[in-house]
Amino acid sequence: MTLTVLVPDDLGLRVLSAVEGVRPVRYSAGAELPPEAAHAEVLVPKFLQDTDPREFFGRLPKLRLVQLLSAGAERFIGTLPDGVALSTGRGAHGGSTAEWAIGALLAVYRDFPVFERARQERRWDYHLTETLQDKEVLVVGAGDLGEQFRRRLEPFGATATMVGRTARDGVHGVAELPELVGRFDAVLLVVPLTEETAGLVDAALLARMKDGAILVNAARGPVVDTDALVAELVSGRLRAALDVTDPEPLPADHPLWTAPGLFLTPHVAGSCTGHAERAYAVVASEVERFARGEEPRNLVRGAY
Repeated sequence: MTLTVLVPDDLGLRVLSAVEGVRPVRYSAGAELPPEAAHAEVLVPKFLQDTDPREFFGRLPKLRLVQLLSAGAERFIGTLPDGVALSTGRGAHGGSTAEWAIGALLAVYRDFPVFERARQERRWDYHLTETLQDKEVLVVGAGDLGEQFRRRLEPFGATATMVGRTARDGVHGVAELPELVGRFDAVLLVVPLTEETAGLVDAALLARMKDGAILVNAARGPVVDTDALVAELVSGRLRAALDVTDPEPLPADHPLWTAPGLFLTPHVAGSCTGHAERAYAVVASEVERFARGEEPRNLVRGAY
């Protein structure tokens, strides 16, 4: 029996056409769905699309799986009809996001933005900088992205300590976070946005970080209390590297724009060449398993 899969673009058509037992059908967001939608059992939403995913569900009576191109699933959790599974694109963008986190730490420690400003002003601003070597980084989120970061960090002579939802071999539990953060030079956030992680990094947790530490957020903006972080940055006690913010995008008058000690990028950690091909490689693997009657590996079950 052939599995009908709705895909949002031509790349999805090409990749999934090569998967045995799968019939991909192209759809367009906001347009009338194709007739095949009446039999579609899998929906691949467009990467980071802004439309409400629930608009599709009433028109997909046979839907059994929503397979994401992204690792973040917060827009879909709690919106799926009963009996519809959710699988993410975990494994597709972890390497790119980990690369951004390494680059952000290097930029802060080695003063790259400072030197770039000096270049624009034609000033020869020779000075010593810090180094990533020997730094201890606390990684909050022990999934694919956290592991990808650890593998890239260690060759720089730095160390990573992992924190997950629950304690396990080599991983601390999130309940230990208040006692851990004060020991580390940097804290990297790579957790999904859930009810448990929203506001995880609040004023009390920030206050426990050691002076001069760097908060790196490659997760989602609402994981951090923005007002509390701004207060720490303005005081000069902490530094930060953010790829995500709350709100997002930032309004022109938001205090983060002028906060000292901040390296900021506009949610681009996973946005680089080849991201779509890597995402569809994961989708193809997940859909192939589903077509064989097996569970996808990336089913959302609430862990991080």
